[in-house]
Amino acid sequence: MIILASQSPRRREILEKLIPDFIVCPSDADEQIDEADPRAYAMELAVRKGKDVAQSHPEDTVIAADTIVCLGDRILGKPRDKEEAWQYLRALSGEVHEVYTGVAVLHKGQLHRFCECTEVQFRHLSDQLIEGYIASGEPMDKAGAYGIQGIGGRFVEGIRGDFFNVMGLPLCALSCLFEELGIVGGKQA
Repeated sequence: MIILASQSPRRREILEKLIPDFIVCPSDADEQIDEADPRAYAMELAVRKGKDVAQSHPEDTVIAADTIVCLGDRILGKPRDKEEAWQYLRALSGEVHEVYTGVAVLHKGQLHRFCECTEVQFRHLSDQLIEGYIASGEPMDKAGAYGIQGIGGRFVEGIRGDFFNVMGLPLCALSCLFEELGIVGGKQA
């Protein structure tokens, strides 16, 4: 059985593009971490989530991920409140930032992990645009305070890298890993 260790509807939607049958089992792993390097940060959280779920499902394949947004050396997680969402969006306005997704796949007793990075260019945002977006509620549960697949997509002038990575799960890299591991269409070859 294949298990997605995430309750994210976006990750579920992306994984459905690779495999038709899997179950969702969110992790309760501690997400407090002091790591400052964005790649290490995202991978460490993905590994924690994956190992947490794998404890209850040692014979299954567990997929876990964590996505963060970085502007320079600053990690922008999910905003705590509307003020922090405002600060994040104001900082991202007119800038290029990176989105990192760490992925951990526990398969046949082995841990496989990688981190994907996508560069995102935001257009300049007016105060009115930011206020309207925050009022929509969309930014409140998303790293960097925006969702590229939703209303926040109108702020993105361009990307370099995997679009799905910005949504929360790098489709191409995960597909390649599945092929390497012999997981085809949700079945182990």
